[in-house]
Parts: sequence; C-alpha cells; structure tokens
Amino acid sequence: MTTPATPSMHPLESFAPFRRWRPSPLRNLVYTFVWNGIIGVALACVALLFGSRAPVATLLTEMLFASNVIGFLIHGVVHLLRRIAPGRDSAAMRAARVLLTACCALLGLAVTDAVLGGRSTFDALLHTGLMARYLPGAIVVALLMAGVLTAGERRVAREIEAARQQEQIAEAARLLAEAQLRTLQAQIEPHFLYNTLANVVSLIGSDPVRARHMLERLIDFLRASLSASRAEHATLGAEIDLARAYLDLLTVRMGARLRYRIDVDDACRAAAIAPMLIQPLVENAVMHGIEPKVDGGTIVVRARRTEAGLCVEVADDGAGLTTTAPRPGGGVGLSNLRERLRTLHGNLAKIQLLENQDGGVTSRLILPA
Repeated sequence: MTTPATPSMHPLESFAPFRRWRPSPLRNLVYTFVWNGIIGVALACVALLFGSRAPVATLLTEMLFASNVIGFLIHGVVHLLRRIAPGRDSAAMRAARVLLTACCALLGLAVTDAVLGGRSTFDALLHTGLMARYLPGAIVVALLMAGVLTAGERRVAREIEAARQQEQIAEAARLLAEAQLRTLQAQIEPHFLYNTLANVVSLIGSDPVRARHMLERLIDFLRASLSASRAEHATLGAEIDLARAYLDLLTVRMGARLRYRIDVDDACRAAAIAPMLIQPLVENAVMHGIEPKVDGGTIVVRARRTEAGLCVEVADDGAGLTTTAPRPGGGVGLSNLRERLRTLHGNLAKIQLLENQDGGVTSRLILPA
C-alpha cells in the first residue's frame, strides 16, 4: 500500500477551529492575512515589553506592515514551491523552503525599512549595517516558519494514518460481517433440503398435485434464498418475502401442524436492512417452537417502526423456552446473528427472546432507524 503525500496546510490549521473552512486559494489568502496580523500584534507586544518608546499606534502599524509584507512573500514562495514540486517532502525540499523563507524575510525587512525609512529597497539591501541587523531576524523567521509548517504537516500525516487505520478496521468489520452471513446461510440445516426432496419423491405416486405444489414452493424458496445470499444490502420487504417462501414450503410439508401470518406495514417494506436477519428467527421458531409440539402451532411475523428504530417480531405459540428440549446445534444461529448485529450496528441493535403468556416465544429484533 502506497502512502499518499502529505497535503499542503496553512499554519492556522494547527488550531482546530480553523480546519472547518475547506482549503482553497481564497481561504489561504484570508488565513495568511489573519496569521500576519497575529504575528504583527505579537511583535508589537514584545517590543513594548522590551522598552520600546514608540507610540503604540505607530509601533503596531509598523509591525503589522512588516508582518504582512514578509508573510505574503513567504505565502507566495511556498505556494510556488508546491506548484513546481507537488507532493514532494524530501530533505532537499525542506532545506530549500527554509532558505527561501529566510530570503523572503530578509527581503520583507528591507522593503519595510525602505518604505518606513524613506529609502529605496535596493539601498536598504546593500547597506552593510542594515543587512547585519536584518539577517538574524530573517533566520529566526525562517526557522519559526519551518517549525510551524513541519509540526502541522506531522499532525496531518498522523490524521491520515489514523484515517487509514479506521478504513482498515471498517474493511475488516465488513469482511467479518460477510463471513458471518455466509456461515449463517450455510447453517440452514442440510437435511431440510433432503427431507423436502424426499417428501416430494414420496408424494409423486400417491399425491402428485401436492408433490408438484411442494416442488414449486421449494423453487420459490431457493430462488429467494439465492437472491438474498448474493445481495450486500436488502430491504425488509425482500427479507419478508424470503421468510414467506420458507413458511409456504413448510406448510406444504407439515400440513395443518403449521400455520403462519405476516403483519408488516407497507411503509416498513422499503426499509434497508442487512440480508439474512429475519430468516434465522423464523427457522428458530419452527425448529424450537412448532416442531417439538405435537399439535404444531402458529407463527406470526410482525414489523413496525418505533422510537428505537425498526422492530421485527417473530412470535410462535409452540413449546416455549422452558419445555423445549435442546437440539444439536441449537442456539448457534442466534449467536451468529447477535455477532453480526454487533459488527454491523454496535450496541444500537439487539435481539430479545420473550416468553409469551399463552405459550411460545417471541423473538424481537430491534434495528436502528
């Protein structure tokens, strides 16, 4: 994986409030003016602390003029460097930036002295005494600017690295969710398909109409299941259709022992959810609620919107929590479903198992809006 170049940044971006305005040429010019003003006021305060006898207004005007001349010269040179060699952050480039910043500071001090002293800039630059006075200040300005820009670039580099790590974590979570989905799909009991096909074969001779009906329902279920397995995203309506196809097939196989009802608001059907969230709840209700009960029972699938989000319930009047005999592999589907929900939604989604007063269990799935 290649590391992207550190993007350009302005010294003011070292402070969080100034990062809200997206980078642009206009923003950078405004920020440079503000930055120059801050530096000019700070220099005036330092001069007053060290005993300057100049009037405050005059001193402040001179410092603001000097800081803006130097600041905009440095701004222009840094911008030119980034245009000439975009994305390069070598030691030679950093050295060139320091050298050019020092030259800009030297030129800016000369221009300031020339304007305020009534002489030409050329004379100011050639004057030996003035040059000796300018040079230390120019070096200090260059080193300070280099330090500020380097600190800012390191901060940006850390933020880029943190963002890259977050992307890697998110990608790992997505792959984990996909793996859990494939595991969940593979957990549809293999003998379910075998038993269904065996029932079809046994009915071909004695009840061909029922055998054909069961085979048609099996095709519907497999088609819906295949579509769900290939989709990265689903809707509540598609998941309900998959559950309906599954229950249709089982009603043919189990006969009067299984009855079902679906009560879902039309407004909820378009809600986007992860695939294969409802199917395990329906299978769990059939396996642990209806099949162990001699007389069978009824499964009701409900969905509605609540303040907490989307609420989906799969209720049965079967064997219940306390009397249901444990079965091999029981509970694994719900455990994987809980893990998937934790990966997809954190603590915002949950599954609740509630025992009904009249018998049976309600599996409640709550998804964030």
